Amino acid sequence: MKLFVRDHLSLTFVYFIQLLVVALLFWLDGYENLTVMLYACFLSTCFYIGYLCYRYVTNRSFYRRLAKPLLSLDDLEIEHQSAPLPESLDRLQKQQFQFYQQEIYNYKHKLDHHIQFINQWVHQMKTPLSVIHLIIKELGDSHSDSIDEELDRLKKGLEMILYSSRLETFERDFHVESLSLETIIRTVTSAQKRLFIRNRVYPELVIDPSIKVTSDEKWLSFVLSQLVTNAVKYTTEKGKKVIFQGMQMGNRTILEVIDEGVGIPKSDVPRVFDPYFTGENGREFQESTGMGLYLVKEICDKLGHEVEIESEVAIGTTVRIIF
Repeated sequence: MKLFVRDHLSLTFVYFIQLLVVALLFWLDGYENLTVMLYACFLSTCFYIGYLCYRYVTNRSFYRRLAKPLLSLDDLEIEHQSAPLPESLDRLQKQQFQFYQQEIYNYKHKLDHHIQFINQWVHQMKTPLSVIHLIIKELGDSHSDSIDEELDRLKKGLEMILYSSRLETFERDFHVESLSLETIIRTVTSAQKRLFIRNRVYPELVIDPSIKVTSDEKWLSFVLSQLVTNAVKYTTEKGKKVIFQGMQMGNRTILEVIDEGVGIPKSDVPRVFDPYFTGENGREFQESTGMGLYLVKEICDKLGHEVEIESEVAIGTTVRIIF
């Protein structure tokens, strides 16, 4: 109703101005019967008010739709009324909706092809990396360790690209099952043993073998691999530990990944899960991409796990996953 009144304020103003002008013209022409003029103005005003009422009733759905905030695409539908304005608006909205649906479909089709291409490309790149790794293992010269380290970085980078692209189609690519927390941690640390040895940082497991979690093994392994990579990368002193601590609290299982690294400044902690955010540590450690913890948070959200982080500079960082 408010929108209708505001829409017709200017028309009402012009109407009363022209009514006054007409009455003034009659008065100047010598017609001095004021009662008749006022009665004519009254009748004209009644007709005008009747017209406004008719217009409001016939266009009621139009004004309601404009005044109501859009909560979903279903709200685009206008209550059917046989009036030109609501019908025209309804037609226009349907045409726009169909147009945008087609645009979204085309975009999604291109995106699916792009993701498929990335997945194929990553898998193709993994093969030569495996071959190079086997070759340098046979050579065993003084440069083998350096080459092997760079290969590990390449492999981790390819995995990050692969999982980032799959994140958009997560619902098609996960399988939930009951997993032994200790077993999956041992599998991940074993896969990362070269990283631990190279940096002289050592894993320590404080987990009850009976603890089970419900999750997807592949995605959870990737999450833990990212946490291990970060924990080792930001532990600059030799001989330090990365502690994996599991505990049961009621119906929740908590896994803590605790490192003894450089820590994260307090000002950076609230933003560590933002994409591409590297913070102060990212300026010192040039390998930082700002995507590791972002992917951890996104994957855990999709798996229904909570992620928390605590950190103190020069003491270390604790990342907590709550199942």
